[in-house]
Amino acid sequence: MSPSPPPPPQTQSQDQALEPETFKEVSQAQRFPCEQCGADYRFDPQSHRMICAHCGHQADFDLDDPAQGQIREIDFKSAQSATLSDDNMESIRTSSCPNCAAKVSFDTDIHAKECPFCATPVVADTGTHKQHKPRAVLPFSIDERAAKAAMNEWLGSLWFAPNGLQDYARKGRKLQGIYVPYWTFDADTKTAYTGERGTVYYETRTVTRTGKTMTERVQRIRWSYKSGRVKRWFDDVLVLASKSLPPKHTEALEPWSLGDLKPHSSAYLSGFLSESYVIYLDEGYDRAQEKMEAVIRRDVRFDIGGDRQRIHNMETYISDVTFKHILLPVWMAAYKFRGESYRFVVNGQTGRVQGERPWSFWKIAFAVLLGLCVAGALGYAAAYYEQV
Repeated sequence: MSPSPPPPPQTQSQDQALEPETFKEVSQAQRFPCEQCGADYRFDPQSHRMICAHCGHQADFDLDDPAQGQIREIDFKSAQSATLSDDNMESIRTSSCPNCAAKVSFDTDIHAKECPFCATPVVADTGTHKQHKPRAVLPFSIDERAAKAAMNEWLGSLWFAPNGLQDYARKGRKLQGIYVPYWTFDADTKTAYTGERGTVYYETRTVTRTGKTMTERVQRIRWSYKSGRVKRWFDDVLVLASKSLPPKHTEALEPWSLGDLKPHSSAYLSGFLSESYVIYLDEGYDRAQEKMEAVIRRDVRFDIGGDRQRIHNMETYISDVTFKHILLPVWMAAYKFRGESYRFVVNGQTGRVQGERPWSFWKIAFAVLLGLCVAGALGYAAAYYEQV
């Protein structure tokens, strides 16, 4: 693919750390005092309202008010040239996990806790970080109880997992709700290609095998030159902006219903953690291009047609590239079991579960032994009946 012009050197300056005096405490903006007792409201996924964690008082905060505005896409070229207005950027305090390097925003009154990604103790620091503001958020649709039920069902389906891990995970350990950062990209693409179309046909030939003469059909392919153009509009190409979770975990949580995205509001984040992105905009765009190229290649093969296709060259022109930074909901549990970290993640919208699992040597050995015994018994029975 032919990407847009490379960004000038100053592009990364928008993502570099700022001096402490420019720091704006995002965590304070995410606090909503209860009208009755002064404790903090928390967003409740089940009722889709704000509920006080202390007295249970409920409030709406106009979460679905259209007056919040629309979810706005941002011009990619403006971001590359560092001409975005300041209202597109924000400064946050993050804490980096010394084990998995996750960057998580913590409330100002929390100085130490476990990393939600790997259960490693993390001490909050005072570093600041400037980044693109989230433009949209996909609110949690399932609460912790439903997420835990989904995780327990998934754990129960794991064969050969140690009983100790299943018991440990089920003993009331809290799940942490966390918003994971993503990029989405829109783009208009036009691709010129050259290749070949293969048409399958068959020939009949005479062969001699083991002294016998016979005929057989042999498949052949007739290739013909083919060229053409395809075009496709890409909408919301999703790219993970975190390195804290293995891609196999996050990909297994898909699909996400991005049509349910809401304009970013701190109210949705109240009571949850939010991770800062560590895959910056340019790298995210490179990954989006890889995804787009795979789709374009499929389109080209379809356009070539025939029974087989060969693609010799593709030249893609990309225009009207826009992006947005969004947050997607994940329930997460990280466990230390026999010195190793194991993570379980639950899609906060659909309840889909993925995770890491150890293997029980004894269960595997018992299954193998049982299998050998069954095979031996069947063999003995077969031999016995043959003698009878």
